[in-house]
Amino acid sequence: MRTPLTEVLGVDVPLLQAGMGGVAGPELACAVSAAGAAGCVGGYKLVGDALSAMLDRLAAGTGRAVGVNFIPEVVGPEELDRQVGQLLDETPQHVHLSLFGMPRDGVFDRVTAAGRCLVVQVGTVEDGVRAADQGAVVVAQGIEAGGHLLGDSGRDELVAALREKLPEAHLVAAGGIGSPADAGRAVAAGADGVLLGTAFVVARESRAHSAFKEAVRAATGADTVITDVYGIGWPGRRHRVLETAVTRDPEQPARFIGRTVVEGRPYLVPRFGAAVPTDTTSGRIEEMALYCGSSCGAVSGEPAAADVVAEFARALPGAGAVERGKG
Repeated sequence: MRTPLTEVLGVDVPLLQAGMGGVAGPELACAVSAAGAAGCVGGYKLVGDALSAMLDRLAAGTGRAVGVNFIPEVVGPEELDRQVGQLLDETPQHVHLSLFGMPRDGVFDRVTAAGRCLVVQVGTVEDGVRAADQGAVVVAQGIEAGGHLLGDSGRDELVAALREKLPEAHLVAAGGIGSPADAGRAVAAGADGVLLGTAFVVARESRAHSAFKEAVRAATGADTVITDVYGIGWPGRRHRVLETAVTRDPEQPARFIGRTVVEGRPYLVPRFGAAVPTDTTSGRIEEMALYCGSSCGAVSGEPAAADVVAEFARALPGAGAVERGKG
């Protein structure tokens, strides 16, 4: 019998929050962790002083299990090594590493040697098997997910296929999970827990721009599209977003349509840029990358992160009683 996922991650509820770059800052991650689940900040391309500043706020914000998400294919092997090195050197043991996509084998060895938990999100059975063989918690992402897509399979199809091949692995389902009933179906397919993204985009502690939050709340799954138009900064990877004027007419010029600030540094936002609009972004928000899963029809209001955790806890295995508003 495999060890419960809650024990592996050091949490009360087998629920992970997606490390959404820009949206998932230390405030959201710490709130999720305080509620008994696994919060996660989006590290994206941060390195050096900018990453250190974020890691400092994260470590100071919670003593509970929390993660930092990096994206191997966006930064490349050398920059990923720098990011991982900073994480291991600058944070305490309760901070784990979360990867969106597969790294080279040396990363697995380095994290294992440091005694840290490693979570890897995949979109194929092949990558899931490889990650599990290296001792990682495997997040199986279905095409229902918002944001960038790692494969072509539906969530429960991928979970079931991985469970058949990996009876002892720790599997987490991601994509299209907007309600406890959705979470229950993922568990029935073979998952030990779930990862939520869209449900946390609208959370009170999320750094998503208010217009982004409102667009997600007003949408249904039919308002999302899978496209590759938002490729500046992250080329060659399809993504699920809310339909916009940009997805409808990808022949528009790639002009600058806004401004944003990341860790104190200002940046221009181009049309077709991969970055999400945050609370520091101004300009044509409605044309930017509004990543959103097919679960958006089940999302409403602006709940506290703790309320999202409490809502889903009852549908997840091994979750203790979680009070709304905890933390």
